[in-house]
Amino acid sequence: MSAHEHPLGISFEFFPPNTEAGKEKLLGVRDALAARDPRFFSVTYGAGGSTQARTTQTVKSVRESGINTAPHLSCIGSDKGAIRELLAQYREDDINSLVALRGDLPSGMGGGGIGELRYANELVEFIREETGNHFEIAVAAYPESHPQAQNFERDLENFARKVKAGANLAITQYFFNPDAYFHFVERARKLGVEVPIIPGIMPITNYTKLARFSDACGADIPRWVRKQLEAYGDDSASIQAFGEEVVTRLCERLLDGGAPGLHFYTLNQAQASLKVLDNLRA
Repeated sequence: MSAHEHPLGISFEFFPPNTEAGKEKLLGVRDALAARDPRFFSVTYGAGGSTQARTTQTVKSVRESGINTAPHLSCIGSDKGAIRELLAQYREDDINSLVALRGDLPSGMGGGGIGELRYANELVEFIREETGNHFEIAVAAYPESHPQAQNFERDLENFARKVKAGANLAITQYFFNPDAYFHFVERARKLGVEVPIIPGIMPITNYTKLARFSDACGADIPRWVRKQLEAYGDDSASIQAFGEEVVTRLCERLLDGGAPGLHFYTLNQAQASLKVLDNLRA
């Protein structure tokens, strides 16, 4: 089954490079992935003004591919005035899609001084108040629960609140257990969430990095996958081949089960995502 048979198709995420070499490399990655006719590219955002500027620059260079590009917009640490300016700039630059996020709380900050908008649902509401229906808005979903959530039920309610504030679609945190995704979607539908919930896919190319990311964001790596990756040690060719097989199978299960598309966290690399897509077409 091809991802292209699904109404929302495929999409890819990039992060803003901080070196000239990284910027140059991203253009090649962008072009290789643009050839697969994705529905959109997204560009991540970290805290701090310089990062926002980098996000804006990266959005412009990615957008030159002709593919719809969605910048991440975070409300933590920003005031309404700054977000209003950014929305105006994106409209001027012919950007029609956004990924609206709370953003990470700065370390040591209990909740004071985090900005006028504290939660993603408030950010979505604000974007709608300011710009009407100009932007297609995506929000984040956490099939295995947000790492800071009190519990699964509370997290699910927060998700439904974000969507009802005016989101058009949701993109999940990556996961390796398809049942977690299907369970989350089923529960969200019971709460009245009707928007497409697109699974986020993390290609496996490096075990150490994957373990670090997963511990930080609360994504579960199944024990059998962890143990096999550990067994390969520094054998990167075996890690990549095994990772490709695991992620291809995951994508097949998701698409066969009715997932409305796939969103790849590329880490500014093309090859691993392309291999999985080729396997899905085979």
